[in-house]
Amino acid sequence: MLHLPELHERPVEDCGEGKFITSSARMDFPATQPKPAADGKIIYYPPGVKEITDKITNDEVVKRLKMVVKTFMDMDQDSEDEKQQYLPLALHLASEFFLRNPNKDVRLLVACCLADIFRIYAPEAPYTSHDKLKDIFLFITRQLKGLEDTKSPQFNRYFYLLENLAWVKSYNICFELEDCNEIFIQLFRTLFSVINNSHNQKVQMHMLDLMSSIIMEGDGVTQELLDSILINLIPAHKNLNKQAFDLAKVLLKRTVQTIEPCIANFFNQVLVLGKSSVSDLSEHVFDLIQELFAIDPHLLLSVMPQLEFKLKSNDGEERLAVVRLLAKLFGSKDSDLATQNRPLWQCFLGRFNDIHVPVRLESVKFASHCLMNHPDLAKDLTEYLKVRSHDPEEAIRHDVIVTIITAGKRDLSLVNDQLLGFVRERTLDKRWRVRKEAMMGLAQLYKKYCLHAEAGKDAAEKVSWIKDKLLHIYYQNSIDDKLLVEKIFAQYLVPHNLETEERMKCLYYLYASLDPNAVKALNEMWKCQNMLRSHVRELLDLHKQPTSEANSAAMFGKLMTIAKNLPDPGKAQDFVKKFNQVLGDDEKLRSQLELLISPTCSCKQADVCVREIARKLANPKQPTNPFLEMVKFLLERIAPVHIDSEAISALVKLMNKSIEGTADDEEEGVSPDTAIRAGLELLKVLSFTHPTSFHSAETYESLLQCLRMEDDKVAEAAIQIFRNTGHKIETDLPQIRSTLIPILHQKAKRGTPHQAKQAVHCIHAIFSNKEVQLAQIFEPLSRSLNADVPEQLITPLVSLGHISMLAPDQFASPMKSVVANFIVKDLLMNDRSTGEKNGKLWSPDEEVSPEVLAKVQAIKLLVRWLLGMKNNQSKSANSTLRLLSAMLVSEGDLTEQKRISKSDMSRLRLAAGSAIMKLAQEPCYHEIITPEQFQLCALVINDECYQVRQIFAQKLHKALVKLLLPLEYMAIFALCAKDPVKERRAHARQCLLKNISIRREYIKQNPMANEKLLSLLPEYVVPYMIHLLAHDPDFTKPQDVDQLRDVKECLWFMLEVLMTKNENNSHAFMKKMAENIKLTRDAQSPDEPKANEKLYTVCDVALCVINSKSALCNADSPKDPVLPTKFFTQPEKDFCNDRNYISEETRVLLLTGKPKPTAVLGTVNKPLSATGRRPYIRTTGSETGSNISVNSELSSSAGNRSREQSSDISETGVSENDENPVRIISVTPAKTEPVKNKEINSDQATQGNSTERGKKRTATASGTENIHQKPEEKNVDETGPSLAAKTRRGRPPKPEPQGTTAKNEETNKPPVRGRKRAAVSQESPGSLEAGNAKAPKQQDTAKKPAAAQRQIDLQRSQVLGSDGDSLLEIDSSPEYSQNAMDLFKACGSSQEDTEDTEIAEGGFLKVKRKLARKGRK
Repeated sequence: MLHLPELHERPVEDCGEGKFITSSARMDFPATQPKPAADGKIIYYPPGVKEITDKITNDEVVKRLKMVVKTFMDMDQDSEDEKQQYLPLALHLASEFFLRNPNKDVRLLVACCLADIFRIYAPEAPYTSHDKLKDIFLFITRQLKGLEDTKSPQFNRYFYLLENLAWVKSYNICFELEDCNEIFIQLFRTLFSVINNSHNQKVQMHMLDLMSSIIMEGDGVTQELLDSILINLIPAHKNLNKQAFDLAKVLLKRTVQTIEPCIANFFNQVLVLGKSSVSDLSEHVFDLIQELFAIDPHLLLSVMPQLEFKLKSNDGEERLAVVRLLAKLFGSKDSDLATQNRPLWQCFLGRFNDIHVPVRLESVKFASHCLMNHPDLAKDLTEYLKVRSHDPEEAIRHDVIVTIITAGKRDLSLVNDQLLGFVRERTLDKRWRVRKEAMMGLAQLYKKYCLHAEAGKDAAEKVSWIKDKLLHIYYQNSIDDKLLVEKIFAQYLVPHNLETEERMKCLYYLYASLDPNAVKALNEMWKCQNMLRSHVRELLDLHKQPTSEANSAAMFGKLMTIAKNLPDPGKAQDFVKKFNQVLGDDEKLRSQLELLISPTCSCKQADVCVREIARKLANPKQPTNPFLEMVKFLLERIAPVHIDSEAISALVKLMNKSIEGTADDEEEGVSPDTAIRAGLELLKVLSFTHPTSFHSAETYESLLQCLRMEDDKVAEAAIQIFRNTGHKIETDLPQIRSTLIPILHQKAKRGTPHQAKQAVHCIHAIFSNKEVQLAQIFEPLSRSLNADVPEQLITPLVSLGHISMLAPDQFASPMKSVVANFIVKDLLMNDRSTGEKNGKLWSPDEEVSPEVLAKVQAIKLLVRWLLGMKNNQSKSANSTLRLLSAMLVSEGDLTEQKRISKSDMSRLRLAAGSAIMKLAQEPCYHEIITPEQFQLCALVINDECYQVRQIFAQKLHKALVKLLLPLEYMAIFALCAKDPVKERRAHARQCLLKNISIRREYIKQNPMANEKLLSLLPEYVVPYMIHLLAHDPDFTKPQDVDQLRDVKECLWFMLEVLMTKNENNSHAFMKKMAENIKLTRDAQSPDEPKANEKLYTVCDVALCVINSKSALCNADSPKDPVLPTKFFTQPEKDFCNDRNYISEETRVLLLTGKPKPTAVLGTVNKPLSATGRRPYIRTTGSETGSNISVNSELSSSAGNRSREQSSDISETGVSENDENPVRIISVTPAKTEPVKNKEINSDQATQGNSTERGKKRTATASGTENIHQKPEEKNVDETGPSLAAKTRRGRPPKPEPQGTTAKNEETNKPPVRGRKRAAVSQESPGSLEAGNAKAPKQQDTAKKPAAAQRQIDLQRSQVLGSDGDSLLEIDSSPEYSQNAMDLFKACGSSQEDTEDTEIAEGGFLKVKRKLARKGRK
């Protein structure tokens, strides 16, 4: 053994309790009389100590032992004589009398003596028997339990005992014993059990010294001894004795090199070999690993690979336990395990994709701690979190959001943009819980980093998109989403608890920085809240009326409307009814609610009212009160928590500061101009919802200042605010009135068109002498109209139109002369300027010529004038409708002088179609719109120009959704199935869904609506749709499969939405309508067999679709449908129509389908695959004179067959919102001999085209749609095949001059009215040609027409046009079909054949039209 220092050589030490052990000089006492021991040896006691036997009392034993202890304490190892002298005494003290003594003081003193004996006699113990040594050390160990009580009088001796044992390392003697492990285990357990928080550091240090010497100097640590240490790390024990845990922790750190192999062996036995019986701690291995890793990762060097093995276990629960463990190891703050053990880290990341849901959930939860403690690992986690953000389990998606938001709230730099993007995506999750978490999380981030700017401008910029995204969610249909957005706005975006000035500053700059869609959403939010406020106000008004059945019915309807604006409308209905009963019984509650929704209620008053109402409805005995929660939802929606008179004044002051340049606009990230404009827009919106709050001289003075600003938008908004809020200006603020009137007059005469409109409406709304005021504007404007200066016409036309609409009694008659003499005759019927021939079908607003803008406003003026009159006594509406129809027939070029550009023609077509639709909203004009005019209007939705289709569809939807248009106009959306652009078809489908749901909901909510089912029930659109499709210009051959397929697609486009639910057996009802139509005739052409055949054929297609899509349609219809007499004749009594107009084979083809060629409109917005285009050089008249059929259009069926393939156009081309989508059309005209070669062999034509058929067509170049090639760009390609043209969708063709040769007449058949259609390009072997080819006009006028010219359907009425004849431009079809061969055969047909065919089979373009050469109306 090691040489041990003498105790008395050590300095004085504190033993606790303020007592000390000193090493004073030894005193020599004469030895007492020796006493014989039991074995015959003489026992020498220290001087003054009598014999210690069992014959004396315990007190005497203690007294004598204390002296013995003092003697041994003072002895050192060098006292050989004394050692020899007291050896018998040392042996005597180890006798059973002392070791088994019941007195604890005796045992303590004996233990102290034995400890000193081991010190004195070191390195050899005086005891040679192993059993005796074992008994002694177990005895000493038992005495160490006395260390537990630090307040004991004997604690110093216990401490001395511990100190002595630790200093001398006495227990190392036990290594020689066979069962030393028992002693060590007992020692360790004793020390861990007695350690407590009252012990000072020295006690812990001595314990550590004692135990660490045993571990480090022994041959190894047994499992039982290891357990005695590790058990203190288990959470249960750790919580019971924190000091024992700390002791074990320090011990393991000190002995890490020695104990690590033992720990590794233990975990290997349990984890790898599965021997859980090796230790009682086997079930706590993962807890132990966590604690050991926290103590020192080196303790687990050999254990970590075993964890990688367990991560791949087949037992899900086992994987879960390992994942939980590793999550703590990797996520702990100071852990570098991920960088030190990359294989284990990668294996752990793989558990994010575990098949076991709890494992994935645990992995996601770990990510939060990892992001916060180890930002460097964010890159590794991002991809796995991305996958989990789309996990099928709702809880996992939810926790991904919590993970990211938690880290973001700690420090925004911890989450990258990609992680925030995952949260952004989840705001549209299908589950409400996930959406709510994502929205609330983003709102909290916005408030922290944008509103409070806790991390500077960079952080605020990083999350600046959140405000827009949150407001966009208001577009969702779910009422829960809308309510949450409102809550977020009130608590996070613009906290309502801020002071008024701070709150309005927040709102002012928020509104200025929102994107347009977010602004619309915010406006809609205020609008919905205001509407709900009005519903509650109307409910309170009903309470004031006497009780009656009508009153009860009205009240019930109002309650149902209010319930729809609350979460879970089903439950909300019951709660709203209960609330209504409470309102009826409690007058005070009613008065509180009236105050809350009154226009003069301030934000502070609103807060008090809400609290008071909630207090009255609260039930102390019911902690969770769903009824109260629902009422709170209602109160929060209707309470004016943001806007009152004080708030409006604060907003106006902010705007004034921006105008003066003293605001903090730049610091807030917006320019002063943007702030002013946004501020005015904000005030304009609030003027609709809170008009009373604006009524102050200060506010109106600021608005007058805005009226004088150069910014047109600012002035326009200011006028509209005056219009909405200025009803009391005339009586209360005469000074404002006198200043405002001249400004409004000036704006109405010389402002922008929008300013003029608002100025006229403002005068009409707020002044009592409005007739005088309007007359002062009308008279000078009507006298000064001059068509030669169109740029100065636009504003006067707007003002005149709105004046005549607002005051028809006063201005309708004077306006009639203006319309007749100037609008129609001088403006619309003349083209004074030549449009720019840039080939585009649409141009931006700023590029449109002033003359065309004036004409558009002239058309709007006609409509406003008629809408003001609301009668057709003077037949002005008929004339106007004929004019508008002529505008559509002539493609927008009413004069047919070809001076107007293509883009301007598109503007005028859109204006004409929109005008007809606007007039149809007035019942008196709807009655006189003929089916032909309705069909012309409908064809605008298939216009060749993308923007015309887009804007027309939006206007149509807007009018339908407000129930302003008759039901028949919803049938127009069926034609959208032919639109080549996917977005347009999707938009049309959404419009249909919205319209149908609104109509059905309206019928449910309004019992009186049952009397008007014919105009409201969505299913009644079917007969209108069937009639419209029967008159589709593309539908020329009732038996052509490809044309029938197009008809089927249009029918299914509408029927699919209608047949989503079989409400009230609607499937059978629609089938019955189609069957009933077959018993009638087409009211538009009752005596034309061909027209009726087409009608019946469409009916059969509709029946075929309904039968195939629904098994419920064969039930009996609940009611007999009524057919509109405007489109169908009354069924004749003896008329029976049981004929099938489509064959069985055709039915199969329609239902099963077959590969279809590319759509006619297929190239719209499609990218061009080749870079160049072959020039198209115009040929001379003699070259093309005989080639009419080659350059004429293919039949409709050829184009229709190709329509469907391109129905899903890629968005890679020009997008839906592009300003100028461009169309490229490939044409390869064949060079032919002059006039001689009139007849063309169809075989040659087919042969020449066979190489091109079936080729994949090229897409148009981005940005080149709507380009119309000039005739001068035509080129003759001698090698390329001749391509026939396709009838265009949109407007009927124009007539030829009477001087056209008979030869042309022989080769041309009368076409059906066609819509302009963008055709597709084609890839040819050499290169790509593009351009809109114009069919060359024939110059040969030697022969007169041999037969009378047939007028097409929509030209039966006399229309306004030029005296000459016109030739529609053609769009060449890129591939041949059987119809192309028919076309060539038709070239040699006789005139008689042509006349006998009502609709041209080949789709010829040129048609003669005879017009009266009289003056135009």
